[in-house]
Amino acid sequence: MKFVLASSNREYEVEIIDRDGSTVRARIDGAEVVARMETTALGRVVRLDGETFRVFDAAQRDSLAVAVGPAHFTFKTAAGVRRRAHASGALQVTAPMPGKVLKVLVVEGQVVAAGVPLITLEAMKMETTLCAEGAAVVAKIHVAPETKVDHGAVLIDLGPAPSPTGSN
Repeated sequence: MKFVLASSNREYEVEIIDRDGSTVRARIDGAEVVARMETTALGRVVRLDGETFRVFDAAQRDSLAVAVGPAHFTFKTAAGVRRRAHASGALQVTAPMPGKVLKVLVVEGQVVAAGVPLITLEAMKMETTLCAEGAAVVAKIHVAPETKVDHGAVLIDLGPAPSPTGSN
């Protein structure tokens, strides 16, 4: 999964390698990190390289705000919807990270506009809502709530939006 640091447009490649309970092994721009997430009397903390930091995060429709110690960042996902290699121009909504489907917010056959929320995923106790990038029709839903998915798994197929009535 790729994230863009909103304040600098710097892109980070993030891959979750393994998650065992509260311990997470990840690769960030090729460098492996191991972090342990805990809930203490101070709130949520992350232990990383022998240091402990308080962590606050808030998932928004198209971004993730994170505060670690005194530093704060806003990230946007750089991917999430990709074009199929079909002449039809159909789109696939794919899982930007491994996780669990919390909610499917659309139904097959539904016409959606740009920005309409399609599906909510949970990964590492954070929620991410994937939205339509443009007008489309929900052609096929491949998952249901509680489904565990891997990075890149196809969640929803989108088809071209119907033509406006009255146009030739």
